[in-house]
Amino acid sequence: MDRLDGHAHLMIVSDLDYTMVDHDDQENLSLLRFNALWESDYRHNSLVVFSTGRSPMMYKQLRKEKPLLTPDITIMSVGTEITYGESMVPDDGWEQYLNHKWDRDVVLEETAKFPQLSFQSSTEQRPHKVSFFIQKGYAEEVMKSLSELLVNCGLDVKIIYSGGICLDILPLGAGKGEALAYLHKKFKADGKLPTNTLVCGDSGNDTELFSVPDVYGVVVSNAHEELLKWYAQNSKDNPKVIHATERCAAGIIQAIGHFGIGPNISPRDVVDSGCKIKSFNPGHEIVMFYLLYERWRRAEVENSDLTIHNMISITHPSGILVHPSGVEHSILECIDTLVPCYGDKRGTQFRVWVDRVSSSQISSDSWLVKFDKWESSDEGRHCCLTMVLLNSKPETPKGFALVNVHQTWLDGYAAGDHTTWIF
Repeated sequence: MDRLDGHAHLMIVSDLDYTMVDHDDQENLSLLRFNALWESDYRHNSLVVFSTGRSPMMYKQLRKEKPLLTPDITIMSVGTEITYGESMVPDDGWEQYLNHKWDRDVVLEETAKFPQLSFQSSTEQRPHKVSFFIQKGYAEEVMKSLSELLVNCGLDVKIIYSGGICLDILPLGAGKGEALAYLHKKFKADGKLPTNTLVCGDSGNDTELFSVPDVYGVVVSNAHEELLKWYAQNSKDNPKVIHATERCAAGIIQAIGHFGIGPNISPRDVVDSGCKIKSFNPGHEIVMFYLLYERWRRAEVENSDLTIHNMISITHPSGILVHPSGVEHSILECIDTLVPCYGDKRGTQFRVWVDRVSSSQISSDSWLVKFDKWESSDEGRHCCLTMVLLNSKPETPKGFALVNVHQTWLDGYAAGDHTTWIF
């Protein structure tokens, strides 16, 4: 929460499965479009929060499978766990708050009386969440009876039905909406309440997010029946909540534009990146550089001298790249190595994205940019921690020059064949 000095311009609070992540999009194109937009235009002054029903273990598994960015805050287990940053530091105050009138053993004892309930996997059973599967036809009756039983036992609980099959029992003060309200309260106490908050969801356990005061909301086009029903009854006439016409992350981008919160054109939707820029944005230029690199290897840009000339034009004549293997090359040599690789990844799952982009101006004409650079291909996923030194170069179309690139492998993600890692 301390990454930004002041108010976040935008805080996106998004569910993951079938909201940020489209499991029917095998190439993850909508997610990659969002990633590029976020790292280019929002990471420097905004916050991204993932709010998921997944347990920490299942959330970490999803991160290994999909090109998810690193969130500033993670809300897991249907709003019963809050963690901060890449290291996922838990919010102990939130856990203590949830203990009020909660007894997990009593919940287990009472739910055993309902044969319609079957436990979800052990990974989804958490200190403040007990999770079941239930057939749709039994859900309403079981929820009503179970709620009465638990109240009679002296517990304050919340029962959430979502996805047409999942039933979660939580402390009354838990849930995605309560967790967001708690975060808003903490930000406000620190004088850092985000200027805009956009909540995004697709299922019943997301409904609470839309009830938090003073937020924008987007129900993605592929939302489940229970959320669409709630939207029709509660928010259809609310101008701050929309039902997107786009699926998943594409619907989130659509909402940013609809509400006029900020830029909503992803760099992945820009074909010509060679135009003169009005103002220098280091994050944007890093995103565009690696997008050009991806497109060259996928043969999605023209194989022309002009494309290579544009890359050379943003390179300092004595620019150096330190490969993650430790070998030092001139950046111009790396461009020479790249030229014959045109189309070598055509027709494959090869994708490149950057994460955690941060930049600082270290002199009147120099910027240091740090980020994680990822490559995904048929051979797996690889990542290196990257630092780039940029110098102002007004005579170039982009207004800058690459002076130094230094990369080190992220533990566990080194490429087996180092020669395929060019930039």
